[in-house]
Amino acid sequence: MSKKTILTINPGSTSTKIAVYQSNDLAFLKNIKHASEDIDQFERIPDQYEYRKNIIIRELDEARIDVKSIQIIVARGGLIKPIPSGVYEVNDRMKEDLRTGILGQHASNLGGLIADEIARITGTKAYIADPVVVDEMQDVARITGHPNFKRVSVFHALNQKAIARLHALATGKKYEDMNLIVVHLGGGISVGAHKKGRVIDVNQALDGEGPFSPERSGTLPAGDLVRMCFSGQYTQKEMLKMITGKGGFVAYLGTNNAYDVEQRVNGGDEQAALIQEAMAYQVAKEIGAMAVVLDCAVDAILITGGIAYNKWFVNYIKQKVQHIAAVGIYPGEDEMRALALNGLMVLEGEIQPLEYN
Repeated sequence: MSKKTILTINPGSTSTKIAVYQSNDLAFLKNIKHASEDIDQFERIPDQYEYRKNIIIRELDEARIDVKSIQIIVARGGLIKPIPSGVYEVNDRMKEDLRTGILGQHASNLGGLIADEIARITGTKAYIADPVVVDEMQDVARITGHPNFKRVSVFHALNQKAIARLHALATGKKYEDMNLIVVHLGGGISVGAHKKGRVIDVNQALDGEGPFSPERSGTLPAGDLVRMCFSGQYTQKEMLKMITGKGGFVAYLGTNNAYDVEQRVNGGDEQAALIQEAMAYQVAKEIGAMAVVLDCAVDAILITGGIAYNKWFVNYIKQKVQHIAAVGIYPGEDEMRALALNGLMVLEGEIQPLEYN
C-alpha cells in the first residue's frame, strides 16, 4: 500500500509547528519560533495570517518538500462554535467564524485558515480535527447556578481524545466501551470525564475553571473577583490577563515554565514547593470530581502533557487517586501525530469528515 502524504499545522501564540507524515511515519518536523517584535506588529491575531502562511510555505520549500505531493492537510482547530468530536472539512462558514473569533481570538484560529489556503495551492482539501471547542457535555453539567451563566466545553480535546484511544488500543479495548478520566497537564490544565467515547464533563480550561496551571488562575473566589473588577485598579484587559496568561505559576513564581519550578523545588525553594503541591492537589481534587461524574465506575485515569514528565508531580496525584482506578502516565503531547492520524483515517476511509454549520 502506498504511503499517504499528510501536512499538519499547529499555530501557537509564539510559534507555528508544521509536520509532514508519510502515513504513520514522520518525514519532516519544524517548530517555527516567532520573535515577539514580529508578532507584536499585528494588532489582531487574524492579521498574522499572511505572515505565518508565507513562513510555512518557505519552510516546506527549503526542506525540498513538493507541496503538490501533499494529499491532505489537517490543522489544529480554533475557537469556533461548539461541535461534536471529529474531523471537519474547512468551509466558508468555518473560515468566517475563525476570522471573527466567534468564541474568542486564539492563535489556533489561524490553523484552518492557513490550511485552506495551502490546500488551494496543492489541489487537496483542508480539515481540522478535535478542536478545543469539542462539546459532548451532558445537559446537567452545563448548569452553573445562575441562568446568566452557562458552563461551556473548552479543553485539550485533540490530545485527550488521542491519548484515550491510544490507551484503549494498548489494552485491547474500544475507546467507545470505556470510562476514562483524562488529565492534560500543560500551559493549561483540563480534566475530562470520558464516558463510552464522549467527554460528558470537563473543566473550562481556557479562562477560569478548574485547577490553576502554569499560566492560568483556574477557579477563583467569585465575590473577590467581582470586587476586584470594580475596584478601579485594573482594566478589563488586565483582569482577563490575570486569569489567563499571568495567573498560576506566573503570578506566584514569576515563570510559566513548569520545569524551572521543578528545579527550584529540587533546590530547596519552599515557596515553589508549596505552589507546585497546590497545583497537584487541585488536579487530584478535579479527578475526584470527575470520578463522581462517572458514578465511580472508572476503567483508568490517564495523565498526559508536558508536566507529566515531573515524576514527583504525577506520583503525588497517583497517591491520592489510585484507589479510584489504575493510573496510566503518557508524558508529553504529540498533537502533530494526532492530527496526522486523523488525516490518515480520512484518506483510508475509516472515518467520514463532518460538515461545519
